[in-house]
Amino acid sequence: MEVYIPSFRHEESDLERGYTVFKIEVLMNGRKHFVEKRYSEFHALHKKLKKCIKTPEIPSKHVRNWVPKVLEQRRQGLETYLQAVILENEELPKLFLDFLNVRHLPSLPKAESCGSFDETESEESSKLSHQPVLLFLGDPYVLPAASDFPNVVIEGVLHGIFYPHLQPR
Repeated sequence: MEVYIPSFRHEESDLERGYTVFKIEVLMNGRKHFVEKRYSEFHALHKKLKKCIKTPEIPSKHVRNWVPKVLEQRRQGLETYLQAVILENEELPKLFLDFLNVRHLPSLPKAESCGSFDETESEESSKLSHQPVLLFLGDPYVLPAASDFPNVVIEGVLHGIFYPHLQPR
């Protein structure tokens, strides 16, 4: 898994003073997606993570001025923080994967001991489910059809593939 924070933007709100949103790029198994998070969400993640895994330092919560240079330093610090969590921990906790909107992997022992990013989530909903496997005793496309007439096309193809030496000349 690779994580980068390529950019950030300022958001204005009527309910509160403006805030910064960081755009997180997540690359996993050849797929890329983006997640946007505020610093307060990083800080909440950090508080929960440090209870169960080794965490690096997170950039300071308090910033005196919101000039682009300071925000760029915070962006770099948060990117380094996410990358360090990935590098320093062999197994990533479920709440870290939730934060990055990454689908959970089947065996993450630390994920269960660390809880969920969304504390209201029930234990049952956090468990992975699987679909039953459907097993055919033979190839369902080769089995004879309901009628007594043989499927000449399938027989011809199979005969040509498996018995090429018996083909008429």
